[in-house]
Amino acid sequence: MSFVSVNGIRLAYERTGKGKRVLMIMGQAAGGNVWSMYQVPALTAAGYEAITFDNRGMPPSQVPPGDYSLADLVADTEGLIEALDIGPCRVVGTSMGAYVATELAVQRPDLVTCCVLLALRARADGFRLALSAGESALEREGVKLPAAYDAAISVLQMFSPATLNDDATVAAWLDIYEMSAARREAASGQDAIDLASDRRDSLRTVPVPCRVIAFSDDLTCPPHLCAEAAEAIPDCDYVEIRSCGHAGYLERPDEVNSAMIEFLDKH
Repeated sequence: MSFVSVNGIRLAYERTGKGKRVLMIMGQAAGGNVWSMYQVPALTAAGYEAITFDNRGMPPSQVPPGDYSLADLVADTEGLIEALDIGPCRVVGTSMGAYVATELAVQRPDLVTCCVLLALRARADGFRLALSAGESALEREGVKLPAAYDAAISVLQMFSPATLNDDATVAAWLDIYEMSAARREAASGQDAIDLASDRRDSLRTVPVPCRVIAFSDDLTCPPHLCAEAAEAIPDCDYVEIRSCGHAGYLERPDEVNSAMIEFLDKH
């Protein structure tokens, strides 16, 4: 693990492999090491250098006080690319990380070759708005869920029925989420990032080739909203991976890696 200072804060990052550079941006309240389970080995085997990092608020990166904005994370990512002198590079982002990737491409197309966007939605529909409002209400009222229940809710939102109905597999994920509760809580500043507004107008200005990868059982970013996002981006195709939820890159890594690398190889 190495560190670099950007925008007045310290970011933790790792570089693995040799070859054309791929910067990987993780989603909300998750560490860059999540990519190391399946995606980094696949990329390095395919001849790429994978650069992963922890967004602000996620230890061991710095946890500045207060709420963060999407603009904060975009500026951090821009600063990281420039500090490491890795631009222009290919960018892979999931969920919130996909939002960061598209905004980075719009603002600094000189730093981005192409984007693979996992679980990217262009807006929140009625159910997703209600869920977001409920989570905000819990935060405002200072309600803290017991760690075991918080882990269960997180696993429910992240994985597909195929995983939830497999007792051995789901037990392992419940343990992982419960053990990582403190680290995820440290990233509470990311909770203020607006992931619900309609961003189709912004997506229409993305100037680089993109691929949106959706997950069939994703409760957070369902395929119909991902397809909407892909349609808004001028040069973009769309792939849907079956039988996986919001963490499809962990549930169906072979399929996700294949779709990701096939696109990167073209660009």
